[in-house]
Amino acid sequence: MTSTLIQPTYLQAGDTVAIVAPSGVLKNREGEVQQAVALLKSWGLYVVVGKHVFKQSNHFAGTDDERCEDIQNALDDPTISAIWCARGGYGTVRILDKLDYTKFKNHPKWVIGYSDITALHNQLHNNGFKSIHAIMCVSLTKDLSEIADTVETFKAALFGYPKDYDLDYSPYNKIGEAKGQLVGGNLTILHTMLGSKESLDTSNKILFIEEIGEYKYHIDRMLQSMKRAGYFENCKGLIVGDMSRMRKNTTLWGSSVEQLILDVLKDYDFPITFNMPAGHEKKNLALTLGMTVELKVEKDKTLVSFINK
Repeated sequence: MTSTLIQPTYLQAGDTVAIVAPSGVLKNREGEVQQAVALLKSWGLYVVVGKHVFKQSNHFAGTDDERCEDIQNALDDPTISAIWCARGGYGTVRILDKLDYTKFKNHPKWVIGYSDITALHNQLHNNGFKSIHAIMCVSLTKDLSEIADTVETFKAALFGYPKDYDLDYSPYNKIGEAKGQLVGGNLTILHTMLGSKESLDTSNKILFIEEIGEYKYHIDRMLQSMKRAGYFENCKGLIVGDMSRMRKNTTLWGSSVEQLILDVLKDYDFPITFNMPAGHEKKNLALTLGMTVELKVEKDKTLVSFINK
């Protein structure tokens, strides 16, 4: 889908945010959720917490049906303006096919999260809606000044003034300019969606990827699979976020993860930039998915500008 996506209404004081948990269990995380509630209230927002958020069903925050019920209620409720995911982990893919967007389409709202929530972002994109790749409740630190940039860009995206980014130089950057809708998220989830109706069509779009806890050969395998599936054929550009806590195999890969990515994509001429502080680090700057961005990768810096705010 390359047409203009529907943009939910930006938030203002008095609006309501729902906190839900579509993925991993929130055992002993009540404090972080309460901190998230306090943060939203400090912005003049009302908050409702899904009734199953603190449930546990083995690995998950409640059964598939319970997690789905909380999200579905939030999607359907016309009085809710945004849905903030409490955490990622794993589990969103298990409930995608249960979700119904019929009422949501009458009252679109922002859905916020990253990591495993990429599955939900893909579904929203393919249904024609923008969403926000940003911190989750458990991303908050006791001292919010430690993540001031992260919190500020989240608020900015939610309230209607998305930040443009001036990224640090990387010697691996591939110079060029491109413009297109921003799509993407966690690489493993993007790879998991291949062959399903939630798989992204990156034609004329700028792709963002990030990852955590993977071996380099896993990264290569996923990118090679996506390449063979035609994922990058008409892509306009690539923004690489944090590749956090990379694992070391007994047989070393032999190059940096940046070089690995360049090697897989050497047949394409679109610009590639690294050093986007988004993903599984404390500094996790917000990105509005589905919004048109202008990517300028220059010799000494990169500019990422949102152009239809």
